[in-house]
Amino acid sequence: MRAVLLLFRFLSTMVAITISIGLCNGNLGVPCKESERQGLLLFQKDLKDPSNRLSSWVGEGVCCNWTGVVCDDLTGHVRELHLKKPDSQQDLHLSYGDFYVTSTWLGGKINPSLLSLKYLNYLDLSYNNFQGTQIPSFFGSLKSLRYLNLSEASFEGIIPPQLGNLSNLQYLGLRGYKLKVENLQWVFGLSHLKKLDMSRANLSKASDWLQVPNMLPSLVELHMAGCQLDHIPPLPLINFTSLAILDLSENTFDSLMPRWVFSLRNLVSLSLKGCGFQGSFSSHPQNNSSLKELDLSLHNLCELMDLDLSFNNFNGNVSEIFNSLSVCGPDKLKSLSLGSNNFSGHLAEHVENFKNLSHLDLSANSISGPIPVSLGNLSVLTELLIYDNQFNGTLPESISQLKMLTVLDISYNSLEGVVSEVHFTYLTKLKDFVGEGNSLALNTSRGWLPPFQLNRLWLDYWHLGPEFPMWLQTQKQLKLLSLPNTGISDTIPAWFPNISSQLVALNLSHNQLHGEIKNIVAGFQSAIDLSSNQFNGSLPFVSSSVSALDLSNSSFSGSLFHFFCDRMDEPKNLSSLHLGDNLLTGDIPNCLMNWKRLVMLNLKSNNLSGNIPSSIGYLKRLSSLQLHNNQLSGELPLSMQNCTDLLVVDLGENKFVGSPLTWIGKSLSILKVLNIRSNNLQGDIPYELCYLKSLQILDLAQNNLSGTIPRCFHNFSAMATFPNSLILTFADYLMDNVILFTKGRGAEYGRIMLKLVKSMDLSDNMIYGEIPEELTSLVGLQSLNLSKNLLAGRIPSNIGDMKWLESMDFLMNQFSGEIPPSTASLTFLSHLNLSYNNLTGQIPKSTQLQSFDESCFIGNELCGAPLDKNCSANGVIPQPAVEQHRGYHLLEDGWFYLSLGLGFMFGFWGVLGSLLLNMPWSIAFSRFLNSMVFKLYGVIVDYI
Repeated sequence: MRAVLLLFRFLSTMVAITISIGLCNGNLGVPCKESERQGLLLFQKDLKDPSNRLSSWVGEGVCCNWTGVVCDDLTGHVRELHLKKPDSQQDLHLSYGDFYVTSTWLGGKINPSLLSLKYLNYLDLSYNNFQGTQIPSFFGSLKSLRYLNLSEASFEGIIPPQLGNLSNLQYLGLRGYKLKVENLQWVFGLSHLKKLDMSRANLSKASDWLQVPNMLPSLVELHMAGCQLDHIPPLPLINFTSLAILDLSENTFDSLMPRWVFSLRNLVSLSLKGCGFQGSFSSHPQNNSSLKELDLSLHNLCELMDLDLSFNNFNGNVSEIFNSLSVCGPDKLKSLSLGSNNFSGHLAEHVENFKNLSHLDLSANSISGPIPVSLGNLSVLTELLIYDNQFNGTLPESISQLKMLTVLDISYNSLEGVVSEVHFTYLTKLKDFVGEGNSLALNTSRGWLPPFQLNRLWLDYWHLGPEFPMWLQTQKQLKLLSLPNTGISDTIPAWFPNISSQLVALNLSHNQLHGEIKNIVAGFQSAIDLSSNQFNGSLPFVSSSVSALDLSNSSFSGSLFHFFCDRMDEPKNLSSLHLGDNLLTGDIPNCLMNWKRLVMLNLKSNNLSGNIPSSIGYLKRLSSLQLHNNQLSGELPLSMQNCTDLLVVDLGENKFVGSPLTWIGKSLSILKVLNIRSNNLQGDIPYELCYLKSLQILDLAQNNLSGTIPRCFHNFSAMATFPNSLILTFADYLMDNVILFTKGRGAEYGRIMLKLVKSMDLSDNMIYGEIPEELTSLVGLQSLNLSKNLLAGRIPSNIGDMKWLESMDFLMNQFSGEIPPSTASLTFLSHLNLSYNNLTGQIPKSTQLQSFDESCFIGNELCGAPLDKNCSANGVIPQPAVEQHRGYHLLEDGWFYLSLGLGFMFGFWGVLGSLLLNMPWSIAFSRFLNSMVFKLYGVIVDYI
C-alpha cells in the first residue's frame, strides 16, 4: 500500500511538472483546432501590422505556438489572445516622423472570425491603433470571455451595449477618449465584474454612471477618470462595499465631496484628483449640517494606502488631515497627495508617525512655518514635494537621513540660510533636486564629491557664485541643469562640454558669465539659454542637436555669416533662435534655406543692415519674426508670403520703405501681431489687412501712411472679443516676447500678457477723414492711438461701447464737436489725450474723466472739470475777457485787423491758392506743413 502511495505521488508530481512546462511554452504539443486556426488567419488578414508582429501566424503550423496565442493544454482550444501593444511606453520617445515606421501597433478591422474561438476567455487588444473603428458588437457573443481589454486602442464611437451579454466577464477595460455611452444599463448584465475601467470615455450623458456600478457587489476596482462627469448623484444605499480602488479624478464636479466615499471601509486607493471638490477639512467638525466643513471620517478608511486629493479647492489646516489619518494607525498609508489646494497651517512634527510613506505631495498650498525636523524619520520616503508654499526658516539637516529619496522639490517657498554638504550626506539615490525661488546659498568645498548622480538640478536664484560650481563635473547623468540668477561671475570651464553634451535643457542666464564661447554642445533636441550674461566675441558654432538657443542680451559682435552659412552640409535642427540685444553687425545672410526647422527667429536690437534676404521664404514653419530696432532697409521680400504660419511680425524701428504690402493680409492669414512702426512706409493702408481676423496688435505708427482708416477694420474679430481663459494654447507658446507701445510708453510683453492685450496704433502718420463708426465694434481693444494725424469730424458717439479701453490717444488731429457723453462709460481708462483738436462744449462728467490732468484736454474749446473754465447754463463757453498788458491794445486796434485780412488774402491766393490748381503739389505741401507742425509740437513738449 505504501508503495502504491509513493508511486501515485511520483506520477502526480510528474504530471504537475509536465503541465507547468507546457504552460511556460504555451502548449503541450496538442494541435489547435483547425476551425480556430482558420479563424485566427482570417482575423490576421484584416489587420494592419506595420512591424510584422504576427509574422509567426503563417503556414500549417500549430497555432498554439503563434505570438500572443495561448491554448488549453489538454483540449487545444484557443483560450487567450495577448495582443496588447508591447512597447506602448517606448513610443513616447519616438519623433513624429518615426512613429508610423517603428511602432508595433496593430490596426485595421476586427474580423468576425473571432467568433470561431468559442472557448476564448481572455482578449487583450489594448494600446493599439484601430483608429476610426467602432468596437464590434459581436464581441458580445464571445460568451466565455472573463477578461476584455480594449483600452487606448483608438476605438471610437458608441460602446456597444451587447457587451452586457458577457455574463462571465471579470475585467473590462474601455479606457479611451474617443469612446462614449448614452447610459450604462448594459453593465447590469456583468454580475461577476471585478474591475471596470472607463477612464477618459465620454460618460456625460450617462446619468446612471454611479448607480449601475453600485449594484455590482463583486466590484473591486472602479476607474472613471476624465469622463466629463459634472454631477454626483445621491446614493441612499451603498452596495459596492467591496471596492478597494476608486478613481474619479479629472472630472468637474465642483461640489462638496460625497460622504458615502468614507463608508467604503475596504478602500486601498482613493483618487479624487482635479475634481473641483471644495470644503474645509476638519477631524472635529462642530456639526454635520455645515456645508463648508466636512467630517472626513478618514478613521473609517483603515485599509487606505493611497490617497490623492490634489488639484481641488479644499481648505483648512493641513495638520487636521494627518490627525484624522492617524486614528487607524498611520502605518498603512504609502502615498499622500494633497497638492494644489488651499490648505494652510503648519506641518506638525508627528508627520514622522507615517513611517511607510513613500510619496508625500503637499505642493501649491499655503502651508507655512518651518519644515519639520522629524521629516528625516520617514525612512522609506522616495518623493517629497512641498514646492509653492510658505515654508520659512532653514532647510533642516535631517533631510540627509532620507536615504531612499529620489525626488526633492522645495521650490518657491521662503526658505533662507545656507545649504551645505551635510544636507546631502546620505542622499545617494537622489535624482531630482528642485530648489528654485528661495533665498538659499549652497556652500560646499572646492573638492566636494556629491554622493548622488542627478538627472535634474534646478537652483534658480540661489547664491552659488562667484566661481562656477566645480562639483558639477561629477554629475554624469544630468539631463536638466538650471542655474540662472545665481551670482556666477566666471568663464565657462573647459570640462563643461563633457556635461552639456548629455543635457536636454541648460539655463545659465542672468549671471555674469564672460569670455568667448567657441562651441555649444548639448544633447539631442536640447534647449540652451545663456542669455543676459557678458559673453563677447563672435557667435559660437552650435551643434546640430540643439533645438532652442537663446544668446540674447550679451555682447556678441561681428556678422551673422559664419553662424548661418558655415557647414551648410550639416543638418540644422534649431527651431528657436534668439540673438537679440547684442552688438551684431552686417547683413542677414542669404543662406537661410538650411534652417527650415526655425519656428522663432529673434534678431532685435542689434546693428544689422541691408535687406531681409529672399531665402527667408524657405522658413515655412516660422511663427515669430522679430527684427525690431535695427538698421534694416529696402522693401520686404515677396518670398515672405511663403511664411504662412507667422503669428508675430515685428519689424519696427528700421528703415523699410515702400507701400504697405497687400500680400500680408492675403498670405499671413493667422497673424496675431503686426508691428511696422517707425519705418518709411508710404501710401494708403491696404484694405487687404482686413483679412487678418486673428490680429490682436496692429502698430503702423510713425510712418508716412495716408488715406483713410478702412471701414473693414471691424473684421479684426480678435479685437472684438476678450479672452476668457489665461491657459496658454499651443499657438501662444509659438509667440515670442514683443515690445508694445501703449499709454505713451514702450514695454516688453510676454506670452501671457500678449494673450490679453488688444491694441491698435496708427499714430504719427498723415491719415485723414473721419473715424469710421465700424471701428467702435472692436470692443476688446485696450489701447487705441490715432494721435498726430489729419483726422477730422466728430468722435463716434458710441465710443463708449469700447468698454475695455485703457488708453485712448487722439492728440493733434482736427476732431470737432463735443466729446461724446458715452465716453463717461470708459471706466478702465487710465491714459487719455484729446489735446490740440477743435473739440467744444462740456467735458462729460464721470469719475474717470475728471481724474485726468487738464493737459489731456488743452488746445480745444472745452469747459468743465478738470479744466478751470466753467461752463454756462446752456453749455456754451463764456467769451474770455481780452487781456491788456502794459498799454498794448493790439486786439482793439483796427489796423491790426486790416493788416491781418490783407496778409491772409495775398498769402492764401498768392501761394496756397495756386497750389489748389496743382493737386500733387498741394498734397506734398500739406504733408510738409503737417510734418513741420508735429516737429514743432515735439520741440515745445520737450522744452516744457
